[in-house]
Amino acid sequence: MELTLWTYEGPPHVGAMRIATSMEGVHYVLHAPQGDTYADLLFTMIERRDRRPPVTYTTFQARDLGGDTAELVKRSIAEAVARFQPEALLVGESCTAELIQDQPGSLAATMDLGGIPVVSLDLPAYSKKENWGAAETLYQLVRGLLKAQLPSPGFEKPSPQRWRQEGRRPRVNLLGPSLLGFRCRDDVREITRLLGEYGIDVTVVAPLGARPADLMRIPTADANVCLYPEVAAPLCSWLERSFGMATVRTVPLGIGATVAFLRELHALLGLELPAELEAGADGVCQAERRSRLPWYSRSVDSTYLTAKRVFIFADATHAIAAARIASQELGFKVVGLGTYSRELAREVRAAAAGLGLEALITDDYLAVEAAMAAAAPELVLGTQMERHSAKRLGIPCAVISSPLHVQDVPARYSPQMGWEGANVIFDAWVHPLMMGLEEHLIGMFRHDFEFVDGHLSHLEGASAPTAEPATSSATAAAPAAGSSPAGLVWSPDGEAELAKIPFFVRGKVRKNTEAYARDRGLALIDSEALYEAKAHFSS
Repeated sequence: MELTLWTYEGPPHVGAMRIATSMEGVHYVLHAPQGDTYADLLFTMIERRDRRPPVTYTTFQARDLGGDTAELVKRSIAEAVARFQPEALLVGESCTAELIQDQPGSLAATMDLGGIPVVSLDLPAYSKKENWGAAETLYQLVRGLLKAQLPSPGFEKPSPQRWRQEGRRPRVNLLGPSLLGFRCRDDVREITRLLGEYGIDVTVVAPLGARPADLMRIPTADANVCLYPEVAAPLCSWLERSFGMATVRTVPLGIGATVAFLRELHALLGLELPAELEAGADGVCQAERRSRLPWYSRSVDSTYLTAKRVFIFADATHAIAAARIASQELGFKVVGLGTYSRELAREVRAAAAGLGLEALITDDYLAVEAAMAAAAPELVLGTQMERHSAKRLGIPCAVISSPLHVQDVPARYSPQMGWEGANVIFDAWVHPLMMGLEEHLIGMFRHDFEFVDGHLSHLEGASAPTAEPATSSATAAAPAAGSSPAGLVWSPDGEAELAKIPFFVRGKVRKNTEAYARDRGLALIDSEALYEAKAHFSS
């Protein structure tokens, strides 16, 4: 057994809670012991919501296990319905309650709840995780509500271009945005505005902000947009099979993807492609100039960014998009790519293979930190976990994906998708590198008389962090920057010379020098050994 300190995803009932909390008129009765009610904090603290999630816990205690916990479930369901009057009811159990096997969904089915739709959630807590739980909950909820609308076998699939015959504007659904997703609220606003500019209406956004009645209107749209595959992919596939609804799967993250998204949608809906989306003689369409990212990437000032080494680890959607933006739109060199989203591992492996890399598929943050240290990047794009690891290693980091911290849920408008999203991405990724350049210049000139002795930059000396004790074998595999393998000692003059090397390659130089010293049986690494190692690896 391995003790986990942090985790990228919670158990699947947290995913179900995300769907319930994202919607209006939905209530979730969760069979759970007293200690499993911590999830309230995720929404009140991280999302900074002014109300608790619409969740009723049975909160049984140890003494209740000797009695009839099934009766406790039924009483909790009845009280929740009477108090909250939901338009739809979700019933499930936490990972701990799953062991008792009370089957709360089956109990709810035997109760007279006044005709309220009840969705029983069977979420295997010991084999699945949060994103799967969110996707399964949304799928089961929509499937249950649309059961009466299912077409008969052999039906004729509706045309995505039927809006012409009906004399209206084309319309689509935006599926997948939810609370605790990354900037979903602002992405929906940006994409809704973007589609409106091209004469396309949005029928339903789900689950974020939707009511059960809205979910029942999903088939009235001409097509679905799968904005967040981690949450919406199973539902979109079911809607394709059951209702014949076409799905746009291009996620508009980055300039190239936004153009591809709009072109795909126009072709699907039978809309004439606007001139601004046509590629010009230089291969660039006029619409791309609505973002500042493409201009800067082609400017003289951008030469500082060229070939910067970037390590990426996030959910699959944002990891794949980040790799494409970094390599194709900013001129970075991607030196590591991975995800914790096992359900979409195949897609991430394909993206990594296209970059000549082997994808890292894991939910062990220590393994990610070890891979990060080995890759010696100049910028990390990841989750809040990678932010902590990057800080330990003295590497700039930008958060691009859930799991996130409260500081990653800004009060301001800060989308990731569309033209404005590309501007936000540009700022978030480039500024840490520019501040890193400032750190390097401070390091170069810190001994000049103009500098006050002991001056520290904004990184507070993070470019030379001290070693920390290893807590596991995985930690030992990725020693903190500034530490050395057993048997090797850096002399004061060796450390002084190492400190003169730019921070963004210092870790790699330290690693190469120590390998050089081991190969030659050196126990002490002084300035002379550092010079010899540099000459050896430069030849």
